[in-house]
Amino acid sequence: MEYRIEQLARAAGVPVDTVRFYQGKGLIPAPRREGRVTWYTEQHLDRLRRIRELQQRGFTLTVIRRFLEGELEASDEALVAAITHPSAPETLTLDELSERSGVAVPLLKSLEQAGLLVAADAEDEPRYPASDLDSLAAGLKLVEAGVPLPDLMALGREHADSVEATARRAVELFDRHVRERIQAAGGSQEDAERRLLQLFEELLEASGTLVRAHFERTLLRAAREHVERSRS
Repeated sequence: MEYRIEQLARAAGVPVDTVRFYQGKGLIPAPRREGRVTWYTEQHLDRLRRIRELQQRGFTLTVIRRFLEGELEASDEALVAAITHPSAPETLTLDELSERSGVAVPLLKSLEQAGLLVAADAEDEPRYPASDLDSLAAGLKLVEAGVPLPDLMALGREHADSVEATARRAVELFDRHVRERIQAAGGSQEDAERRLLQLFEELLEASGTLVRAHFERTLLRAAREHVERSRS
């Protein structure tokens, strides 16, 4: 069965302009042309329905393209959803964060520009995880103890850059040695989806525990070495 663009749009439940937009982005294949008339098939309709289904899960067009091109499996959907839309924490506006933390808004903006404060979403009014209050309180304690704020911010930027590189490497290792292994093992899509999500959540928690413990041990060792050097 073939459809003209108006018929296809009506069957898929999307506006005609949306069909053209997806076609322009390469998300649906080009239609068959007959003179000035374009004809679409059931393949186009299935593709539009799949795009709409993935959009309803909150995926971006970039992620949707990877699903459509087979770079991501259907069993990846729950994992991708957990990554792109983690369980929503309490969030605060910048003014609310300033009021509850006691840190002036201009300083919070400076921290954000330095990459030390990151909004939880990209809405018109950015909102920040309430858990940032603990980080800000810890930073204030160090400043009150006498650590110069510029030096503290520089240390924070250095740490953030190091963590970014480590996190990217960890994601690559999970993808290569966990995700690909589970999907290569076969079995049902539901089992693979459940197993991937379970392992990701477990490893996320374990990684946080490991990093915190390692940093504390390393910090103590650095402090001991500093004391010993000071004595010599």
